[in-house]
Amino acid sequence: MMLRDAPSDLTKGHLRVRPVGGASDMAALLALRGVCFRGDENAPDGDQFDDTCTHMLIEHLDGTLMGGFRLAVFTGRDVLRSYSAQFYDLEPVAQFPTPMLELGRFCIAPDCHDADVLRLAWGAITRQVDGAGIGLLFGCSSFAGCDPGLYRDAFGLLRDRYGPPDIWAPRVKAADTVPFAGLSGLVDRAAGLRALPPLLRTYLTMGGWVSDHAVIDRALGTQHVFTGLEIARVPAARARALRAVAG
Repeated sequence: MMLRDAPSDLTKGHLRVRPVGGASDMAALLALRGVCFRGDENAPDGDQFDDTCTHMLIEHLDGTLMGGFRLAVFTGRDVLRSYSAQFYDLEPVAQFPTPMLELGRFCIAPDCHDADVLRLAWGAITRQVDGAGIGLLFGCSSFAGCDPGLYRDAFGLLRDRYGPPDIWAPRVKAADTVPFAGLSGLVDRAAGLRALPPLLRTYLTMGGWVSDHAVIDRALGTQHVFTGLEIARVPAARARALRAVAG
């Protein structure tokens, strides 16, 4: 479901994060998603979940769109209607005792190399986490391409160091998966770390965890892992830094 209280703008330096303000904003965001997720600006990326989410834009103060994401809040078994629940059996996650926030379709323009974009986005997300009393932030973290061989080291690293807590671990639901337990051979951890998407790397540095398998999404041409971040596990120093950005 959408956030009950409309998010406010967050501006730092030359960047701003703000909610979508109308049809033209949404069209621009879907076009950017088309570039990032489908490789084609003329193929806007939209789905049936867009109507039930709160959409956020990340932009330069001159109006240039730098990125975007969408948010949805769930409580208890409502999480079984989330985007992620298409691909993962979230019955264990449905037992989580506090509200949960799904972060989806996070994207940054391919020609954007400004680290502050990701930093400010996390500040805006932190505002929503605190404002809605969120206990679990979750979503699907995507790797480009459908060949698991490209990410053997990354998946091995996730298996060895970032497995899910047994109590919340999502179960297999999709037909086309890559079970991490089936990976064999030594893992080059440095190579695995380099192969992690920036958003996933941020989740993990804050105490996040992933599912024990990846799902191959041939419609989007990606592989993704369910990613969870229990807010209570975020290191205190990192939480203070995020709240400083959030204002």
